[in-house]
This record gives sequence, structure tokens and C-alpha cells, in this order.
Amino acid sequence: MSPSQIIVLATPVFFALIAVEYAIGLKRQRNTYRLDDAISSIGLGMLSQISAVFTRLLRVGIYTAVYSAVAIWPDHPFWTTLPGWLLALVFYDFCYYWLHRAGHESAIFWAAHVVHHQSQDYNLSTALRQTSSGALLGWVFYLPMAVAGVPPLVFGVVALIDLLYQFWVHTEQVGKLGWFDRWFCSPSNHRVHHAVNDRYVDRNYGGILIVWDRLFGSFREEDEPCVYGTRKPLNSWDPLWANGEVYWGLLKDSWHTRRWADKLRVWFKPPGWRPADVAARFPSPAFDIDRVQRYAPPMSRGVQWFAGLQFIALLAGVAGFLWVADGWPLARSAVVFAVLLLALWAIGAVMQGRISIGEALMIESGALAMATAALGAVELHRLFKPLTMGIAMAVVFAHARGAGGLRRVDLLLMGALAFSLAGDAFLMFPGYFIPGLVAFLIAHLTYIALLRQDASWFASRRALLATLGIGAAMYTFLWQGGLPAGLRAPVAAYVLVIALMAAQAIGRARVLRNRAAFAVALGAGFFMLSDSVLAINRFVAPLPMPQVWVLGTYYAAQVLIVMGMLRGERAVR
Repeated sequence: MSPSQIIVLATPVFFALIAVEYAIGLKRQRNTYRLDDAISSIGLGMLSQISAVFTRLLRVGIYTAVYSAVAIWPDHPFWTTLPGWLLALVFYDFCYYWLHRAGHESAIFWAAHVVHHQSQDYNLSTALRQTSSGALLGWVFYLPMAVAGVPPLVFGVVALIDLLYQFWVHTEQVGKLGWFDRWFCSPSNHRVHHAVNDRYVDRNYGGILIVWDRLFGSFREEDEPCVYGTRKPLNSWDPLWANGEVYWGLLKDSWHTRRWADKLRVWFKPPGWRPADVAARFPSPAFDIDRVQRYAPPMSRGVQWFAGLQFIALLAGVAGFLWVADGWPLARSAVVFAVLLLALWAIGAVMQGRISIGEALMIESGALAMATAALGAVELHRLFKPLTMGIAMAVVFAHARGAGGLRRVDLLLMGALAFSLAGDAFLMFPGYFIPGLVAFLIAHLTYIALLRQDASWFASRRALLATLGIGAAMYTFLWQGGLPAGLRAPVAAYVLVIALMAAQAIGRARVLRNRAAFAVALGAGFFMLSDSVLAINRFVAPLPMPQVWVLGTYYAAQVLIVMGMLRGERAVR
């Protein structure tokens, strides 16, 4: 069995223990769970596991290559005896201690490890909150095992054991355990590790054994209540931002500092270190534990139900993917990964109040339409492709009703989406390319009329010249690539209209100068890209997995335009 399949089989055990911990917390009136935080933590665990399908090749591949090249005692039978297995587990735990310690003492490693510490709650769901980028550099710390001759299979098994052991120590419902605390990583010892209290920071790194901390001076006894999280709170349910926030901060500091040595030093100094010139220009507030506030954006009952049901569906999808992914081509896995990632992001965005439930469903349906086309699931594709535009129209209608009724802007937007829906339906079947082209031509003309409502015609002449130039270049390329004579006039008209639409959107953004208008302009740009890829694939040369590029950019365009227009309307109303 693959590591991914073992994780799938272990998942019901994880959730059974979470249910037990939750029940105990309720009985003791010391509940440590919140729905949004638990979904965020477990969602980050899902993301870690599905991304491991791609990064495991790096970690295991490098280990195997080093083992094959320089192992001192390769293929020694000792490692498959009981003492050999135990020694390998202790060896792994020792290496893990130093990786874990580096994760707190060097910024580049903290950028990966921080994900595990961001939760302000401490419970078994926190144990599942794992990084998606740790494998990029973490493999370095395990190379001594490869050099010593620990076989890759033994390495993989003891790594899984070490990881699974650490699940149970993430709880506040188990107190101190006497002699056990002196030798092993226990709930009490690991609570200290997750705390931001001054006396607890950067302590107790052991995975299974706490004796490493006692030997190397990093141990601290739990002797005051713990405050959990990070000293720079994440304050977000966004899984992408959770994995990228520290990297982004380091990148900005490296960019802003004037000294070349500091541009490199930023990445390897302890977390929180900043070059003097950057700290002076962009000061950060000092950490004050008395001012720590728990991040808890309000959620309606409907949002809670949506997040819970979506989470269950997503959990099933992730389990199914992990069960088969190791036998799939990477390209096929990447398509499913993209859908799962978008769904995770959408759940977090709804819980955070960044998007509505309808907008989340529109994004997810578009992702499923793209994926079902790319994976050859024809019947499901014929469901999700029209469904996406139907949901988009329902989102616009619901927004208009909530804002006091349909306005001309809403009618034009719904009209553009309706003609897009017609174009989608035509293009799903052979022999309907021209009707589909006409439907999308009308849709884009409607979009032009929509974008004219709050801006003059083609307010940016440079944008108009640029989009017309790009359109002319693309048309010339298609002509030379073998565009059929009977399609030259319709395609020319279509290229002209899409270029005018993009120019109108960019000019509008230049006039309005707000994020919503720029989102619409970006969406128009994605429309040009989508149509260009579609035309190249159809008339010039087949592209690899064209459905991903054509439909991915197409739905990005529609989502950006719909959400941008609705947010712009909210600002006006």
C-alpha cells in the first residue's frame, strides 16, 4: 500500500478520536473546537496530503538516489530485524528533532512549518494541520539515514510511524503523565511547543522522544496556561495564504532591503529578524500576549451548514483521489488537485465572508466542468458546463433582489451569461461550432454594452490599440496556420469584438480605478487568452490537455467579470 492509502485508512480513526475528544470537552465544559478553525486545520491537512502526491517524488527520490550512491552499509539485513526497525525509528526521530528545530530557528524552514502553528485552538484537528511546502527542503535532514544504509522502505515506514504518533499529543483533554512526560513527547510537552508565551517559545521539538530536548537544552516544563497560535496571527481561513504568508513577507523584506548581504540573510536568520533599514521603513508592532484576540469572523447558520456539507463532500473527494493518485499520470493528478484546491479555497473564502455561497458554487462548478472535460467524463461535463453559467445567472439575480431589484446593469450581465450558456451548449456537440461562435459573439457584444454603462467608449486609446494589435496578430497567425476559408469572416468578426470588449474593460478600469473594475479587466484578458488557445488548438496544432487551458481561462474570465461587476454595483448602491 502507498503512504497515501495508509493515510486514507487512518482517517476514520482520526475522526473517531476527534469525536471522542469533542464529546469529552463538552462533558467537562471545556470544549476546544470551533467549526471554522477545525475545517481550516483539517483542510490544510488535506492540502498537505494531496500536494504530497507531487512532492513525495522529490523527498523519496532524493533519499533513494543518495542511498543507492553512497550508503555505507547498503542492503544490510540488520535493518529488517526488530532491533533494526527500532533503531531506524529512533534515528528518524533524531533527524526529525533537528528538522523541527530548524523550522523554528531559520526563517526559510519556519515559512514551511508555520502552517502547523497558525491555529489559535489546540485539539486533535490541529494535528492534521500540516504544511504543503515542507518537503521542498526538509529532505536534507534525513540524508544521514540514507548514508548509513537505512533502506528506503524502512525509512518510509518509520517516517509514517513517527508522523502518526504525533497525532494524539495535540489535545488539552489529557493532563500530565508523570514518568511518560520525562521520556516521550506527550500532550503536556507538546502544548508548550505550540504556545506563544515568552517562556514557551521555541521549546520541546521532539516527535516521539522528548529526551532530545533534554539533551540539547530545548526542554521546558508546562507550568502556566498556554496561549496558542503564532506571534503574527494569520487571521484568515485561506489555505493558500496560510502556506504562503511567511514566504511573501520574506520576499518583501528581501526586496526592500538595500544591502545585498541582507537580501540573502533574511531567509536564514531566525524568524522575526529583519534588516535594520526595512524595520525602520516598515515597522511591525511588538507582540503583546495580553492583546491577543482569537480570529472569529461571524458566520450565519446557512454558511455553517454550507461549510460543513462542503467539507464532508471534499473529504470524500480527497480520500478517493489519494487512494488512486499514486497510480495516475501526474498530469491527470494535477487536474484533480486543481479542483480540490479551488474547493478548499472557496470554503475558506465563504467562512471568511470574502465570497458568497453562490459564488463559491459557481467557482466549484466551473472547476468541475474543466476537470470532467480534461478527464474525458463526457456526461458529467455536459452537466457541469451549463450548470456553471446557470449558477452565475442565479448569483446575479439573487444579488439584484437583495439590492432592491433588477437594474439595467444586472439585465445586461444576465444577458451576457445567457448567451454564454447558449455558446457552451452548442460547443459541447460536434457540428455546432458556428452557432456557438455566434452565441459568444452576441455575449461579448452584450458585455461591451454592460461595460459602457459607467465609462465612456474606449477610455484608454493605448489599450484599444494594444488589444486590436494582439487580435490582428492572432488572426494572422490563424490564417497562416490553416484557418478554413469559410470561417475567415466569422472568426475575423469574433476577434474584433473580443478585442473591443477587452479594450472597453481596460479603459473602464483606468477610469474607475478600483479593484472590482480591475478584476473585470483581468477577466476580459482571460477571455482573449481562452479564445486564442481554443483557436490555436482547433485550427493550427493540437495542444496537450487543451480543455484545461481553454476552460480554465474561460471560467476564470466569467468568474472575475461576474464578481467584479457585483462588487462594483455594491459600491455604487
